[in-house]
Amino acid sequence: MLRTRVMPCLLLQGRGLVKTINFRSPIYVGDPVNTFRIFNQKEVDEIILIDIGATSSGSAIQFDLIEQIASECFMPICYGGGVRSIEDYVRLFTIGIEKISVSSLFFENPDIVSEAVKMFGSQSVVLTLDVKRHWLTKNYRLYNYSGAKCVAKDIIATVKRAEALGVGEIIVYSMERDGTWKGFDTELITQICESVEVPVVAVGGAGSLPDIKTVVEECGASAVGIGSMAVFQGQDKGVLVRFPRMAELEKLLGN
Repeated sequence: MLRTRVMPCLLLQGRGLVKTINFRSPIYVGDPVNTFRIFNQKEVDEIILIDIGATSSGSAIQFDLIEQIASECFMPICYGGGVRSIEDYVRLFTIGIEKISVSSLFFENPDIVSEAVKMFGSQSVVLTLDVKRHWLTKNYRLYNYSGAKCVAKDIIATVKRAEALGVGEIIVYSMERDGTWKGFDTELITQICESVEVPVVAVGGAGSLPDIKTVVEECGASAVGIGSMAVFQGQDKGVLVRFPRMAELEKLLGN
């Protein structure tokens, strides 16, 4: 197993998987249960699954679908989307989810996140931060509700607060790089990795294996989430569920 995790990052909207560009224009890429069955065969260490509609629309977590996915999946799942209470944590863990990521909940009711850390342990509690630069100042800002609402202007203070709260891992999702195949926002990832000791997962922009190598070795990311690379044949090509071979990743990352 790789010491540096490389994980598919899959987006759920309604009952299907989609892929976005800059958090917009979702493209349908497949049935989630069938997609997870394919990934079972591809030496994947872990999968990130984010329901992008659950929080922004105020809809309930699709527990029936998540349970069906978890029952078919052989690897750990980190799920995020629509988590609003300790009861949601309990139910998701009960149906087989290993890690639960929150975003809006951290900003709106951090006491629940703190309670989750105490009940389930830091290793199971994850924070996802959606980040983009302000169009005028070019400073990074944090957004919720699929990028519709700015919730913080100081990303470093935010990640330090999350670390102090006991969050065990931070997923940093670059909205500007999402779906672009242009590589990770190395400046953003470096800033956050240098500010906290908890593992940082870089997501948004992966277009090649060298992109993964760069964000791990030069920026300090502990893990990497790939979206387009996991569901498309290539840029401007058709849908194809795929994943780098373990031998390729071992050679790339020296694990």
